[in-house]
Order: sequence, then C-alpha cells, then structure tokens
Amino acid sequence: MTDHLLRELTPISDRVWEQIDQEARSRLKAQLAARRVVDFIGPHGWEHSATPVGRTLPIEQPLDGVTARQRTVLPLVELRSEFNLQRDELEAIDRGARDADLAALDDAARALSLAENRAVFHGYAAAGIVGLSEATSHDVISLSGDPETYPSTVARAVDVLRREGIGGSFAIALAPEYYTRIVETTEHGGYPLFNHLEEILGGPVVWAPGAACALVLSQRGGDFELESGQDIAIGYRHHDAETVTLYLEESFSFRVLEPDAVVALEPAD
Repeated sequence: MTDHLLRELTPISDRVWEQIDQEARSRLKAQLAARRVVDFIGPHGWEHSATPVGRTLPIEQPLDGVTARQRTVLPLVELRSEFNLQRDELEAIDRGARDADLAALDDAARALSLAENRAVFHGYAAAGIVGLSEATSHDVISLSGDPETYPSTVARAVDVLRREGIGGSFAIALAPEYYTRIVETTEHGGYPLFNHLEEILGGPVVWAPGAACALVLSQRGGDFELESGQDIAIGYRHHDAETVTLYLEESFSFRVLEPDAVVALEPAD
C-alpha cells in the first residue's frame, strides 16, 4: 500500500532521507514553541479529521414527532510548506558530504512552525481556531520595553491566575525580541533575570516565534489542547533533472478549554 506522502517514489536514497529527517527534527524542535506550553494530544493519524467537542445543534426534523440534533466538531486544519532541494546536494550526501545545502528545508521548517505557533497563540479564524490571546478571560497586561520591570509584570500575571484558582506551575511564552532582552539582562546584584523569572513562574521561560508579545499560562495540564492528526512529516511532490520538490505537512486542531488559565501581555505604548 502506498503511503500518502509518496516518499518511496523519490530519487532519494535511505541514507539521504535519514539526513533530511534529522535536519528537519533539529530545526523543528527549536521552533515549535507552542508545543512546549500546551498539551499535545496524539498524533492520531492522517485519516483523523476532526476533534469532537461534545456539543450538538438542532436541525430540521426528519419526520413529525422525531427531533434531530447534529453533533458539532472542530475540523483539523492541514498545513503544508513546500521546498526544493538540489539533486547535486543530495548526491553529495550519498558520497559522505556533511555540509550539504539544506537551507530550503530549514526555511520550510521555520515557516510551518511559525504558522502553528501563531494559530495557538493568536488564533486562525479561517480554520476555526481561537488562540490563547483571543480566548483569555482576563484583561491584557502591558509589558514595557525595560526588562527590569519584567519580574513585577510577570508576578502580577501569575497573581491574576492564582486569584482565579488556577494552579501552577506557570510558563511564559515570549516573542524573540523580549526573550533576548531577558537573556542579556542581569539584575542588580548580578542575578540573572532569566533565573528570577523562572522562580516566579515555577516553570519555563520559552522563546516563542509567532508570539506578538508574551503569554503567561498555567502548566497544570488540561487547559489547552493541541490535537494532532498527522504530526509533521516530509512528503514528496515531484522532481526533475535538477531538483526534488518535497514538503512538510501536518494536521491539527487547537482548543482553549479554560480561558481563565492564560493572561496575555502586550507592548506598552
């Protein structure tokens, strides 16, 4: 039976596939920030099409005296990012090259990761996904450009969650520019700001491409679900004498089950 990714049809050896898969895993691990702060459910397979939400809608009666309700679901969205690899570079890997140019794969991994992160952090209306920043029941908290103020701001966000009865530990997902400020800053007395924030949260400070600013959220589990049909995989599109066109593909849905468990931070004016 032919797999829908059609990898067996490529002019690519097992050795080269191993190198491609290894490169993809390395790039994706660094970029997939949302998965570090929400529950990852699955993967359930390519044929998995929708997430049941346990609700129904009334529909037209089929007959007098017979009522009908239709179950509602959240359809999974499929994301795909194509890229081209030069056949000369793939052949070089077969000859033992360790410096093959796989930049196109790196770019595709970055793009797909960014799309997933944005859907989780800020929603994807076309796919019916409501993101963390949209779903929160709390007022937005401003985060200034001065990293010296970050501990008090994060402590305030954690306090908002605790007052709602939301347990920890907690995490903060930060846009890259804010994360960099934290890493580069040492507080008075020489104590790293990064470590101070981890102590306040009791959990991780996460570098999060795709986040507009920052999100503080509970890590107790059960509040946010990223449900995977097919986890990210590489498939085959076509090839010619010079290039092979491949793609990264995944399917998923995302739900916020507890809007009280996240606080959004936005840049101060």
